[in-house]
Amino acid sequence: MSACRHAGASLARLVYPPVCSGCGSMTGTPSALCAECWRTVRFIERPYCEVTGLPFDHDRGEGLVSPQAIATPPAYSRARAAVFHDGVARKMVHGLKYSDRADLARMMAGWMARAGYEVIGDSDVIIAVPLHRGRLLSRRYNQSAELARKLAGISGKRFLPGVLRRIRATQQQVGLGLRARQENVRGAFLTVPGQAQRFLGLKVLLIDDVLTTGATVEAATRSLLRAGAAQVNVLTFARVASRGEATLYA
Repeated sequence: MSACRHAGASLARLVYPPVCSGCGSMTGTPSALCAECWRTVRFIERPYCEVTGLPFDHDRGEGLVSPQAIATPPAYSRARAAVFHDGVARKMVHGLKYSDRADLARMMAGWMARAGYEVIGDSDVIIAVPLHRGRLLSRRYNQSAELARKLAGISGKRFLPGVLRRIRATQQQVGLGLRARQENVRGAFLTVPGQAQRFLGLKVLLIDDVLTTGATVEAATRSLLRAGAAQVNVLTFARVASRGEATLYA
């Protein structure tokens, strides 16, 4: 049986040779990046705010919290992201989100597992930020749910699909400031009736693809806390470095 699987894998590599997930050039292994694309990836490492995960411009010492988190503490406990939202990472997000590149989810979730080991370890279950049903029909799948599903397989944490619903079709966040983004997603999420017992009293890890101002994950977090979650941590694939950068993402 193993010989048959090996032969099948070899045939698949001949028919579909491995290419770079960023630019499409030939690579030695599937689900990998070429050297040129690797150079554009900026992984998020400390120093960053221990609450929001917002990177500091210089090392301010271990365990420090940003002035924003002190002045306006977020509803979630901690947020982490794997990479900055630029270069090939931005292309990967766009491919997963709009170009049916669900194959990218495994590699992206692997990067998230590395960056978010603390919040993964401090969580009991995984929940993805949902899409509104109209947008889900047009895209055919929820990119955040794909990341959450792969991350659950990597981490061994239980993924709870379908417990959170986006009940209002919000406008795209591109071009909106922080206050406008907050208003745009206010009241947009609802825990599905009868589903709250699945995470009641548990620590939830909330998954999304990109973190910009945090308005979307804040709104989703508040809904989960109202429904009985003990706490909510946030883990995203990418985050926008500047609060003022206009993007397509929440």
